[in-house]
Amino acid sequence: MATMESLIGLVNRIQRACTVLGDHGGEGMSLWEALPSVAVVGGQSSGKSSVLESVVGRDFLPRGSGIVTRRPLVLQLHKRRDSLSMQNFYMHQRRDLPTLAFLDSAAAVRQEIADETDRITGKSKQISNIPIHLSIYSPMVRPRLHLICKLDTDRPSWVDKEGQPESIVEDIEMMVRSYVEKPNCIILAISPANQDIATSDAIKLAREVDPSGERTFGVLTKLDLMDKGTNALDVLEGRAYRLLHPWVGIVNRSQADINKNVNMMHARQKEREYFESSPEYGHLAHKMGAEFLAKLLSQHLEKVIRQRIPSIIALINKTIDELNAELDRIGRPIGVDGGAQLYTILEMCRAFDRVFKEHLDGGRPGGDRIYGVFDHQLPAALKKLPFDRHLSQNNVRKVISEADGYQPHLIAPEQGYRRLIDGSLGYFKGPAEASVDAVHFILKELVRKSIAATEVNNLD
Repeated sequence: MATMESLIGLVNRIQRACTVLGDHGGEGMSLWEALPSVAVVGGQSSGKSSVLESVVGRDFLPRGSGIVTRRPLVLQLHKRRDSLSMQNFYMHQRRDLPTLAFLDSAAAVRQEIADETDRITGKSKQISNIPIHLSIYSPMVRPRLHLICKLDTDRPSWVDKEGQPESIVEDIEMMVRSYVEKPNCIILAISPANQDIATSDAIKLAREVDPSGERTFGVLTKLDLMDKGTNALDVLEGRAYRLLHPWVGIVNRSQADINKNVNMMHARQKEREYFESSPEYGHLAHKMGAEFLAKLLSQHLEKVIRQRIPSIIALINKTIDELNAELDRIGRPIGVDGGAQLYTILEMCRAFDRVFKEHLDGGRPGGDRIYGVFDHQLPAALKKLPFDRHLSQNNVRKVISEADGYQPHLIAPEQGYRRLIDGSLGYFKGPAEASVDAVHFILKELVRKSIAATEVNNLD
């Protein structure tokens, strides 16, 4: 049985292929929509980027004012175990290049994300649903966590920003919903703890598209920024808003930590210390933090992938059959050089010969019709010939007498027999020619059918 890592690797490759081939979901069932995914959604400044970086264990996302995320970002995480495992590198599948772009620094990744966004949307503030694919190879990531899409869910609080289209609100909502409405999408709803959970954009959206809560994981950020004397226990313990899966609290790096380039290992350690030493959250410390969130998502994603494998295989096989049928209709490409063209012609001749023989010898209709000409049509025509008149005694006597001439023979002359035979053979000519014409017509029809069954008709 295939390991989970190999299955996830296969899903990763399928998803990259979908992006290259332009399959981003849409009307009807597509392979992209059949693949399990985790969508990280939340309002502006809710902490999506920090949560993603905490889960991944690397600082690599661009930050800024306004809407930084204008295209979905799809991450695929790979744990390194080789001799260079303490190093990190990033691999990006660019749409304008047939090869992969390798990046060896977080700064290069941030710049590549910005550049790749501009390649599709230009320098405008438009939104695109075409995802950016980024593979991260690091010793700090969980090998089973992958397929994370980072999406803004809230409506901009400002209007008419330079370069911003008038439809920006609708564009954002449509892009986010195009992901989270899919039944195979796990929703990671990010909400800040210093905001009333009832007004959380992510929770509102999750409630709309996943009323049962089976696909929703709640994440509460900015616990360390709450007013003194307050806490988020009602949310974390499921009293304020209950989810099917447990809420997970996260303490992200502060802006000061980001400015000081505090690494993720140190940030995770500070997060663990915060929960373990907190009088409010100490009893929940084992179920809090980015590491627990990554483990929780990884386990759930593994379960979902195993459940979805049969339907994914069925969809792939169905798509293969449809494409093969389309290729059969289109036909093979014709070579441009003489050798390739000769090979194509010989292949078509062999295919024609095979089909034509099947028509004649069985397996396809045709040979039975030729047999019918000789077994029914010709004998029926021969039975109608006037042999009884041609071979009557009077006619035979007349032919022999004419053959005797002025010297009668004791034995009938051979010339008389020949005249009788020649006359009889003359009667055969009409039915025989009619049979030949009938067989000729059948053979021409079989040739046309055989041509239609091969690729010759695609030379037009």
